[in-house]
Amino acid sequence: MRRLVKILLATVVLVFSVCAVLFFASGCGGPVRSRTPEAPPLNSEELSDEAGRTENPSKKSIFLESAKADLADWPRRIIEDSEDVYLKKDNLFALLLAGGASIAMHNSGADKNIAEHFERHSVFHGFADESFNAIGHPGTHFAATGLWYALSTESGNQLNKERAWTMMTALSVTWMTTMGLKAVRDNDTPNDKSRAWPSGHTSSSFTVASVLDEFYGPKVGIPAYGLASVVAYRMMDTGDHWASDVVFGATLGWIVGHTVAGKHKELEIAGFKLLPYMGGAEGSAVGISFVKQF
Repeated sequence: MRRLVKILLATVVLVFSVCAVLFFASGCGGPVRSRTPEAPPLNSEELSDEAGRTENPSKKSIFLESAKADLADWPRRIIEDSEDVYLKKDNLFALLLAGGASIAMHNSGADKNIAEHFERHSVFHGFADESFNAIGHPGTHFAATGLWYALSTESGNQLNKERAWTMMTALSVTWMTTMGLKAVRDNDTPNDKSRAWPSGHTSSSFTVASVLDEFYGPKVGIPAYGLASVVAYRMMDTGDHWASDVVFGATLGWIVGHTVAGKHKELEIAGFKLLPYMGGAEGSAVGISFVKQF
């Protein structure tokens, strides 16, 4: 009965605390306007030096400037993307349903029965165990996304840079939610580790798979979901998590990934991006253009 009450309280706290924080914090996420003082005119020699610096910026300066701008905008984007995730009725219903499933699994003893089954029929050992533990770790996902962002920025690939930053945002929303719920629930895993519910490896892995599915379709999404499922299976197989931890973690990652990536995904037709077009001598022609990067 205590488990039932704790899980129910954790789910309710998630819904109301996130909503409250987002409503109160949304006013702090507006764009910041900076006022740059007018610079004095440059002479011809200074203009030549300035042009050289502008035309040949180092890759390091490009990356640092881009990262600085995105980090400055990061709190606003986190707030807005979190609102899109947690203020949608369908998302809240799915999370409450997953929370209810967690309660049922604990209350009926299904968690214990599943854990005993995995204890008798363990699959992951040694190298395989450590490999999938690392593959599913949120730290691995953040590091890989940071590398994706850096390489895209340095190569001037704006599309992949934006996709990498969207992945970073989705992972951040998932991580903050997962850690908050762990602190509230604070139950033990089958192998007596703390803060079991929900599974952070599972929620993060399904976030990655969902974002990739949104951006690249089933050709990438299906293998990514398969890998995330193996990570989830490993978490139960090794006794690191109860089945209910994995069920809620997978639901959370799926919802956050699809919501955040779906919001930022550019409209494409047959692989071409749709962009507004204005042409003519005085901008009299208005329409759309199809752009594809090769």
